[in-house]
This record gives sequence, C-alpha cells and structure tokens, in this order.
Amino acid sequence: MKSCQQVIFPLAAALLLFSCKKDDPTAVDPKLIVRFAFDPNQERLNNIGEPEGVPNGHAAQTPDFNSISAHYLEMNATKWQQIGEGEVLYTGPETTAGGAQAINFQQAKVVSAGQDFFTIPLKDVAAGDYDWMRVSLSYQNYDIDYLSSFGQLSGTIASFIGYNNYITEYTVNEESIVVNGNRLQGYWGFETVGVTVDGQAPEGATTVPNPIFDTSPIPAGSCLVTGQFASTLTITGNETEDIIITLSLSNNNSFEWVDLTEDGLFEPEAGETVVDMGIRGLIPKVN
Repeated sequence: MKSCQQVIFPLAAALLLFSCKKDDPTAVDPKLIVRFAFDPNQERLNNIGEPEGVPNGHAAQTPDFNSISAHYLEMNATKWQQIGEGEVLYTGPETTAGGAQAINFQQAKVVSAGQDFFTIPLKDVAAGDYDWMRVSLSYQNYDIDYLSSFGQLSGTIASFIGYNNYITEYTVNEESIVVNGNRLQGYWGFETVGVTVDGQAPEGATTVPNPIFDTSPIPAGSCLVTGQFASTLTITGNETEDIIITLSLSNNNSFEWVDLTEDGLFEPEAGETVVDMGIRGLIPKVN
C-alpha cells in the first residue's frame, strides 16, 4: 500500500504544473490588431491613387483629427480580387430603421489615433499572403480653422463619409445634433463657439483613393479606401506574437473648399463652401 506522502507529492506536483500552464502568458492566442494613424505629410492622392494638388480656385487645409470610425475591413492577396473575395475581417452594424439599408452610427466604434479599433485571434484569419488593405471609412471628427467677422477662429467638424448613415443623434464637440434618420455620404455637422450647423456635401465630392481602380473598382458612393502594404503580409497560422496593422491615413490638405476670396482662408461668411472632406490616401503598416 502506498504511503500518504507517496500519494500527496505527485498530486501536488500535478496541480503546480497545471497552475503554471494556466498562468503562462504564451498560452494566450496571438491577435491581429487594427489601429489608425493620421499623417499630414503623407502623399495627397486622388480617387485613382495618383498624387494631386489643390485645384485652381480651391483652397485646402490639413485638419487636426480627433477620431474616426470604419464600417468594413478586408485584406486582399492581389489587385485582381474583387470586394468581398479577400479576407473580410470586419463588417459593422447596419440597420433599416431609417428606411434604406444604412450604417448604424449609434453602434459604431469610434476611436482616436493609436487606439485598438478591431481585434481578432490570428487563428481565425485565413493563412496566406496579403498585399492590399481595404477600409470603408464611415465617420471622422476633426478641428479646422476659419475666418469670420470676429477674426480667426477654430471649430469642429463631424463628417459622415459612409455610403449611407443612420443617425439618431451625435455630438460634434460639446453640442449635439439630432437627426433621427438616414444621411448619405458627405453629411456633416459643424460646431464653433457653442453654435452648431449641419449640411450635405455634393454627391460624389468625397475623395476615395483606390490605386487598383482599373482591376478592382469600388461602388459609387462608398468610402472604401485602398492601400498597399510596403511588403507582403504573410500569415502562416503559426504566429506566436500579435500582428498590429496601423492604417496610416493621409489628411494632407484633406479639407477643401471653393476659395472665393482667393486668400487661402476658409470664410463661410463670404459664401465659401466645402467641396471635399475625403481622406487622401492609405498606407497599411505592420507592427
């Protein structure tokens, strides 16, 4: 018959081993993490991914970003893959509460630069080589400067650039605007010195850079920005560490208006109107 000590010692050793395994940080599944960054020095691109300056008769400024949201994330192996044929990582909540199908802004995740927007275990991502990243931007919030009869002031813009957006209410800076309905791409709200106004940019006026437009076009009215990894992202399925993708967005003179006064200053009181609030390029960067 075994002694009491002969039974207890192996049991204690097994419990200790189990405890060590449970607390072992290497046992945690590595993740794919997506974050945003804003780069005022990144190249300013047009809809087909080519460098573009500010047109004659227009002026632009680089806004100071506060936050952003997206509705769709996809990684593509080649420039020939059509939307939805790659590895779709994320699709945000939608609703028909406002009539037509729309992004449900009330359930959207809004983040600042450097915050985790989306996280998924790498074991749930298809192994393969990826050269392209697509992100459907839906909301952006930033500060701009403008000239008024009271002098040079600053204000905050909440800009909805998704294909269609169901909004009940949103806060621009400190003040809220009630909508309770759908708003198409280009809807915006503006707040300055406690006063709010809202409006709608012209249809098709939002720049959406897509360098592979000729092989993989995007739907009209969407904000599905496309960018190429500097080097192929390879996912093997055997990763032991997190992979962090930072979606570097160009806000290089991304706020553009008709410059009636020809002084390069945004002057709403002079009848100057916004013509473009689109992001000017995407570079996905790994770790």
